[in-house]
Amino acid sequence: MAGGPDYGALGINFKCVRIMQALCLISVIGMTANFISMMVSSSETPPNVLIGTLSVTCIAVIYCVITGILFLDNILPFLICTAVDSLLLIALVVVAVTVGKPLSYVNCQAIGTANDMSSAYDFTMSLGDNINQSGGQLDYTTWVGTTAPTCLEMKSIWGLSIALCVLFAFSSISGACLWRRKAALTPKGKDIEG
Repeated sequence: MAGGPDYGALGINFKCVRIMQALCLISVIGMTANFISMMVSSSETPPNVLIGTLSVTCIAVIYCVITGILFLDNILPFLICTAVDSLLLIALVVVAVTVGKPLSYVNCQAIGTANDMSSAYDFTMSLGDNINQSGGQLDYTTWVGTTAPTCLEMKSIWGLSIALCVLFAFSSISGACLWRRKAALTPKGKDIEG
């Protein structure tokens, strides 16, 4: 994001945080979609926590792109941006807690690693055993425990969700500060949001 209005260090901070948010969100979308794809290819219904994660991150990445463009054109309403960042922060905290609650007890190294050829076989065999034991219903934690790479992928989603919470808290605070700065620089009688 080169160019754009000159808001000093706050403006640079806002642009950098938006870029990092977009990169984290795209990574979470890719890993979550891969995880859901594995479930669907095995004729399983993905759990609500993964669907929710994918939904929140897709909405958030669209929001990040739009606000980045509006910021560069100097037409971003910072007060509204601060409110939406705060709402996305709440949604991402829910995602991080919901995804992380069962994952915090899982040790991916204890699962063991497998080479690529046996990984798919081990995964399928473990999945079949778990489906038979659970009556056809699987929680995503069952999928996490099948192979170490799958476990690490889900833990990566959790870690990036936590990072996104920090980034959205930071952008929310930056947006509020930018709103105050823009309000102080705007002549009296002129609307600061437009």
